[in-house]
Parts: sequence; structure tokens; C-alpha cells
Amino acid sequence: MSSEQNNQPRQILVTSALPYANGSIHIGHMLEHIQTDIWTRFQKLRGHQCISVCADDTHGTPIMLRAQKEGVTPEDFIAATREEHLKDFEDFLVEYDNYHSTHSEENRELSELIYNRLNDAGHIAKRTISQLFDPEKEMFLPDRFVKGECPKCGSEDQYGDNCDNCGATYSPTELKNPKSAVSGATPINKDSEHYFFKLTNFESMLKTWTRDGHVQEQIANKLDEWFEAGLQEWDISRDAPYFGFEIPGAPGKYFYVWVDAPIGYMASFKNLCDKRDDLNFDDYWNADSAAEVHHFIGKDIVYFHTLFWPAMLHGSGFRKPTKVHAHGFLTVNGTKMSKSKGTFVKARTYLNHLDPEYLRYYFMAKLTSKVDDFDLNLEDFVARINSDLVNKYINIASRVASFIGKKFDGRLADDVADHPLIKEAQGAAETIAEFYENKQYGRAIREIMSIADKANKYVDSEEPWVKIKDETTAPQVQVVSTVCLNVFKILTIYLKPAIPAMAEKVEAFLNVEPLQWSDISEVLQGRTVNKFKPMVQRIDPKKLEAMIEEGKEEAAAASAPQLADPLKEEIEFSDFDKIDLRVVKIVKAEHVEGAEKLLKLQLDLDGVTKQVFAGIKSAYAPEDLQGKLTVMVANLKPRKMRFGVSEGMVLAAGPGGKDLWILNPDEGAQPGMRVK
Repeated sequence: MSSEQNNQPRQILVTSALPYANGSIHIGHMLEHIQTDIWTRFQKLRGHQCISVCADDTHGTPIMLRAQKEGVTPEDFIAATREEHLKDFEDFLVEYDNYHSTHSEENRELSELIYNRLNDAGHIAKRTISQLFDPEKEMFLPDRFVKGECPKCGSEDQYGDNCDNCGATYSPTELKNPKSAVSGATPINKDSEHYFFKLTNFESMLKTWTRDGHVQEQIANKLDEWFEAGLQEWDISRDAPYFGFEIPGAPGKYFYVWVDAPIGYMASFKNLCDKRDDLNFDDYWNADSAAEVHHFIGKDIVYFHTLFWPAMLHGSGFRKPTKVHAHGFLTVNGTKMSKSKGTFVKARTYLNHLDPEYLRYYFMAKLTSKVDDFDLNLEDFVARINSDLVNKYINIASRVASFIGKKFDGRLADDVADHPLIKEAQGAAETIAEFYENKQYGRAIREIMSIADKANKYVDSEEPWVKIKDETTAPQVQVVSTVCLNVFKILTIYLKPAIPAMAEKVEAFLNVEPLQWSDISEVLQGRTVNKFKPMVQRIDPKKLEAMIEEGKEEAAAASAPQLADPLKEEIEFSDFDKIDLRVVKIVKAEHVEGAEKLLKLQLDLDGVTKQVFAGIKSAYAPEDLQGKLTVMVANLKPRKMRFGVSEGMVLAAGPGGKDLWILNPDEGAQPGMRVK
């Protein structure tokens, strides 16, 4: 976008890829959210109406299973995760105008609307397919719960929908040597009726759209390869049990998570529109909208965002994205993030030790507009922050602030507006703005630090620490200091999208309102500034070492042997002592008419008989139980059931189904004995 266009008022909606709700935010996530936030803050700084929204991606089998493991409902689980994610983003100074959830009424309504429009227009097909089924867990396996070898490149340990190595997409049944990620069993094929999105109906539109400036050239080239290989219909349904939205008119069938996840962008924005009178949903999402929509995503989800997503929008009468900005993965010290090395760093772990603006600045200093992977070199990270932020940028103010404060009572000199150094700093505005606009952040930093270097050389050449000692030259120090503080202010505006908290400290020191891009042309002179306070500290390498060490400890704790079924909350002995456990003899066992899981047991406690209904029919035949000893909770309050009164509970172990085993006391135990 040209400088002239960039200065025109714009309506911009910005989104980041939605974090999945089954894990914590790590610094790999922050690579995306920080660069999105920098771009958004820049647009706001320029005076545009720029709205940024995001949400937690909350649907799918992983969430369902994780909630079961935690012993909570999926709704409670995703609510807690959202709060954790939102806190991490806030503490990293990532500012969203709205952070929502895909498990919302707005998302349900929009998902159904888009589906119904696509279906009415003939873009949905329905047919029976053979799908992988876990014979042990008795459930169809979603793409991400099947692992095997990529059918294209042969890479091992790949998920059932796409390959992290070569980027190929495929169906789970195409995987070589598949295994269920739930149980480890070899899946079997089982028929199921599924719903498909006819992506091929949009091939012509997509070929034009992807070559019309809406994606980076690297991405467009990759998409050409997929076009040549041939687009496939997209399976958009999943079978129950599944945590998500049921497809209209299709009981037991649910939208695949990748259907409603991108619609979550629209839903989060709609939720915001309902809270604000100055925003209208249709102004941004109607097919003829003049507003801009920008998505920031990782390269691993390009296929969904540049093919399926624009096709779904186009086919349902909505506008397509203005641009999809893809980025590479984060590596640390040249290699993939490692839990054992402590370089798989959670956002919270980083925040426990280091200032978030250090990472924000470092990301900006090295980011380009390309899709290449980003390396966080820890040694370079320390050197860059200490050199750029401390020794160059903040140093400009710290070197002259004391002269202004002590000698001139904080008052700046007059008539410095035409100083060459100020003019040069102002003159870089449009160049730096172009770098921001095109996400060439690293080039922007080089330009900014070049100006900072010149300001520091100017101080060196003027030697204010010498001139201040001579009454005849002391007045020159006020001019030198004023020039430097004006350059410092301009540099702060240029850096404000990356270091907003530090910029607030600068604004307080300079005694100015929150700085905007338009303030670059305003020169501070003949006015008073406040006392200078330290704004940034050099990074102590020991803090970095402590962060890595904490990462290692977290990894060790996570990999330590753990019970598949976690222990319940601790109790006192007095709590346990309330339970009366007794050895009993099963004198009679029989089926219960009309009950699928229950057996009726008559239990002998040394002459006292109790009746118990036990849900063990799937594991035992009645004749196999009679005469056996087992253990029961003898003082459980009787419970009236449809089949009769149950006067206790027998103890059994196992996950359920056929995998149940009642407890058998060792030889010598007698009915009625207390278990202690």
C-alpha cells in the first residue's frame, strides 16, 4: 500500500489464529500474536480505525477427552483455559479489542447460517465413507487422533489430516501404518455418512484470488502446487461423541472444528459489535464491504485459510479476506523448541523472569515479511536488547536529561525546529511507515537505530559534560539536550507499537499526551519536562538461565510418571474412617430385567444379608460370582432404584465395560470382617 493510500482513513479488522484451548500459550504462539499486535498498534497510531479480535478455538475431540481426564465439563475446562490465555496475552501487552470463544451463540448462529447458505447453493455433498474407528474405545477417530506415516513424503508420526514436514493434506485412511492416538490400537475401517464441502466449485475464483495480492508470493507458489495436484472435496462433519456444534438437520453429526474455527473471527467481531455502537458487522463482512480484513497465521494452517476459508465466505455471500499474512515457526538457538533443553518456554515462564517488551522488541528487530522460520538466538537476544534499547535508544535521553533537569529546571530551549538532526528524524517517517505496513519490521528497526546512532554521535561531538562547566558555553547544552529529546520523542513514536509500556514512561517524562504518528512533526521547545527516571535495565544473563532452568523443571514434571486417572483431593483419616468396608460373600447373583448394566447381588455379612445392584454385568456372568468373597461399602445410605433398594456398593477396579474386576480378599478372610 502506498504512503498516500496509507494516510487515508481506513477501516481495518485484524485477527490472529485462534489458540487451541487444550494447552498453555508458549513463546511460539507469542511470535504471531506480538507481530499482529505491533501491526495493529501501528495502524491505530496512524489514526486508522483498526479493530483486532481473537478467541480461543474450543471444539473437537481433544477438548472433550481432556475435559474428561480433568473430571470437568468441556464448558468449564475451556472457560478456565480462556482466562489463562487472556492473562498471558495481556501481560505480554498484546491488546485485543475483543477476545472471545468459538463456543458461543454468535459462532453457532454464523456457522449454521454459512452452512445453510452453502447447502442451499449446492456446495454441500453427502455420502457414506469408510472412516478409521478405534475398536478399543469404540469411537470414530478424528484426523488429529490418528498418527502414522505421511502418504506423500513418508515422514513418521504425522497426524491424519496434514503433514508438518511437506505440508501435504490427505484423509486419515491414506496414512501408512496408522495408530489410534487415544488407545494405541490399530484402527479399523467403518462406514459412516459424512458431509462434504465442494471446494472444486471455487477453483477458478481461488486461482485468481491467490494471485491477486491477497497472499505472499511464497504462499501463492505453494498454492499453485496444490492446484496442480487437484483440489479435493472437504469433509466438514464428525460423528458423535464430539464437542462442537451439531450440523442443522443432521442429528449426531457435528461441524468439524476447522469449519467453525475461522468463523470464530466473525463471531468475535459480532460479539464486539453488539457491545459498541460505533461498529457495524455488515460494514466489515458484507460482500461489497470497503473495509479491510487481515488474518495473521502460521504457515502450517495456510491450506485452511487460503483455500477453504475464502471459498466458504464467497459461497455464502460474505466478503473474502483482504490479506492473509503467514509466518514461519519459532526456533530457539537454531533448533526446534525443546522441552528437555528448557527452550520450549511457556509465556508465563518467560514472564516470571523477563520483561515482555524485550521479546516484543527482539521479534520486531528480526521479523521480515517472508514465511521463513524465526530463530530466537538467546545470546543475540541479550546482546540486541542491551545494545539497542539500553545503549542506543534510552541512552539518548539519559545522557542529557540531567543537564535539563539540574541546570535549566527542566525547561527545553526555544527555536530548535529547524535543526538538521530533528529534520532527519522526522524525514524518516514515511519510510518507516512503509516498512511497518509491509511487515518489514527488521528494516524499520535498522532505520530507527541508525537515527539513534546519529543522535548519540551528536552528543559525543557536542560534549555537553564539558560545555556545562563553562558559563559561556553552558547555554548551548540546553539546545543540545532539547534537540536530543526531540529525536528521542520521535524514536519513541516509531518504536511505540513494539514497546507501548516503555512509551508510556517516555510520555510521562516528556510531559506529553499519548503520542500519535501525527506528533512526529511537532517539536518540543520552550516547555518543561519532568524528572527522568530509569526506563529499562540491561538483561542479566542469569535471568535467562533461570528461565531455561524453570522450563527444564516443567518438562521434567510433565514427563514424570503420572496416573492415567489422577488421584482425588486429599482427605483426612477421619473422613476415611467414616466408611465401613466389610468382607462379604456373594450368595446369589442374577440378571435384572430391563437393566443393561446391572446385576442384583445378595451379600452375606456374617448372617446379615444386604441387597446391592452393581453395574458389572458387562464383565461378569451371574453364575461366575456366586460363592465368591468381595468387599462392599456396608454403611452407604440405601438408594431406592427402579428395580428395588440398593443397600451398599461392591468395590471394583478398571475403566469400565469388560475391563472391570471386583475385589477378592485373600484366603482366610471371612464374611463380616472389617477392612481397615
